[in-house]
Amino acid sequence: MIAGVRLIIIGRQGAGKGTQCLRLSRHYVVPHISTGEMLRASVREGTELGRMAKQVIESGQLVGDDIMVGLVRDRLAQDDARNRGYILDGFPRTVNQAEALDEITESAPINVVIDLDVPRDLVVARISARRVCRDCGTNYTVTGRERRPWTCDVCGGDVVQRDDDSEDAVNRRLDLYESQTAPLLEFYGSAGRLVIVDGTASPDVVFGRLTAAIDAARNPG
Repeated sequence: MIAGVRLIIIGRQGAGKGTQCLRLSRHYVVPHISTGEMLRASVREGTELGRMAKQVIESGQLVGDDIMVGLVRDRLAQDDARNRGYILDGFPRTVNQAEALDEITESAPINVVIDLDVPRDLVVARISARRVCRDCGTNYTVTGRERRPWTCDVCGGDVVQRDDDSEDAVNRRLDLYESQTAPLLEFYGSAGRLVIVDGTASPDVVFGRLTAAIDAARNPG
């Protein structure tokens, strides 16, 4: 394995980033840092940050840069991220956040930024069909053959559609992605730090593409 991988995964929500990041986290033995999960945990726990973020998340908007930068700065300062590296999923979302991240990581720069590329129409279809266990968070996909009421195979909790997974909320987030997050491709691409990986193949094929891109960035030449 390659030690000290420091990686950013960019891409439209629903491109399969979360699942692939978990696999990469196990493969490279580094923490998967998902700002979305960190925020949702804060909402569930009713923290001050959670209360501030709840309305924003449910409406499909983006949480402010100041909150997100502080959240990430604190997380990257923890021992596991400092010593082993990390995979950032969901951050940065804007050029301002990317510039702040460069300052945070100046002493140990990011190795590679990957854009997991999946077309918008496929993303909408994927997320709109997603359901989640209210209790344990296990994800499911609608097939039309679900039992009613739909309960979780893992813990027996109710399986529901998250408010921010409705088609309208997904399209609002994708509109924000196009206007605010897509410029990251230019920011990183112009500096020669971006690798684009086609995310429309099977999960195993996409995983192979991702590890090949990461290993090439860690071992140039």
